[in-house]
Amino acid sequence: MRNIQISTMSNGLRVVTDYIPTVESVSMGVWVRTGTRYEMPQDNGVAHLLEHMIFKGTKKRSAKEIAETIESVGGNINAYTSREMTAYYAKVLKADVNLAVDVLSDILQFSVFDNYELERERSVVLQEIGQANDIPDDVVFDNFQSTAFLDQPLGRPVLGKSDIVSKLSRDAVVSFRDKHYQAPQMVVAAAGNLNHEKFFDYVGLKFEALKNNQTSIIKESAYTSGEYRESRDLEQIHLILGFRSAAIGSHEFYGMTLLSNLLGGGMSSRLFQEIREKRGLVYSIDTFVSAFSEVGLFGIYAGTGPENITQLIPALCEELNRLPKNLKDKELNRAKKQLKSSLLMALESTGSRCEQLAQHLLLFDRVMPVEEMVKKIDSISLGEISELAGNLIISQPVLSAIGKLDNLESYNEITERLVA
Repeated sequence: MRNIQISTMSNGLRVVTDYIPTVESVSMGVWVRTGTRYEMPQDNGVAHLLEHMIFKGTKKRSAKEIAETIESVGGNINAYTSREMTAYYAKVLKADVNLAVDVLSDILQFSVFDNYELERERSVVLQEIGQANDIPDDVVFDNFQSTAFLDQPLGRPVLGKSDIVSKLSRDAVVSFRDKHYQAPQMVVAAAGNLNHEKFFDYVGLKFEALKNNQTSIIKESAYTSGEYRESRDLEQIHLILGFRSAAIGSHEFYGMTLLSNLLGGGMSSRLFQEIREKRGLVYSIDTFVSAFSEVGLFGIYAGTGPENITQLIPALCEELNRLPKNLKDKELNRAKKQLKSSLLMALESTGSRCEQLAQHLLLFDRVMPVEEMVKKIDSISLGEISELAGNLIISQPVLSAIGKLDNLESYNEITERLVA
């Protein structure tokens, strides 16, 4: 049984802990309910640039001192930006948890955003964007997202676009921080060997400067379908065929996740066995579910040679068409065991526990017990999975592909292969 406690500061900042007495460390961090979809079109990439700039010096620490403070006690510190959240996190020994709180509170409230550091870090981010553009896997996924949510915030790239990032001003970065890094939009989470009351008191002391202002409400996104093709002289064609899916945490979300597992979630899955093992058409093939607050995406990713693409598409569509009609209890039970195992194994990591606490509070305003998630998984019937699979193939798909595409069928030809 997990020992989870939640307290709220007077400014609206929530603090949640998961006490684990059998470990010697603590994973903790600050999660902010903001990301790419909160940006304006002319500021795409500002959330990610802000994440970088947070570490580039405060009123009392230089960028080097921020890293040294944590690493000198054997800990580590990092951050990430996603479409709906930004996270700043650290892992330290239990004796150093207050030090981690002090550093994170310092960078999140008192970063100075020096202009010289901004120009230097802008160069780093532009190199990161350039590197991503050189990696076909990254390109095909970004294009998949942008096509699924065409001309909408949820479809914009997390890293931003070079022409926009190169012009983002210091004022734009600071304004985004001031608008969205508000106490009610943030959660401080920790998992490990710590005392909740002492942790809460120290967080309250260190984060008292956070403001409690209203922030903008995001506009719901609409799935748009369609295709994006990019011809490049590559050895492989990287391709995603995807469909509209369910919002994170919904009943359908668990069904779609199970469907993803049995279709392409491992070496025993249908696609791996049929497309790779039996036909030898790919090196890698898998399925995924990307879920957001109000909508989600279901996708099949494959990498194949240009000479195999004419066989791969018919084989993929054939498997999708078969899916609603011949699902077996054995497959569903295996998928349920896989999903439940991944949930339970994640509890062995303080970092995973910490992230789960924060994400649940920001998404659901509560921490969902693992037992409840397991119950939701077990409640999905074979009939529901078949219905979800049938709904996939009658909807309009998203196609994203990069490589030598001369032999890739047209979008209409592919959609016509998908029949109810």
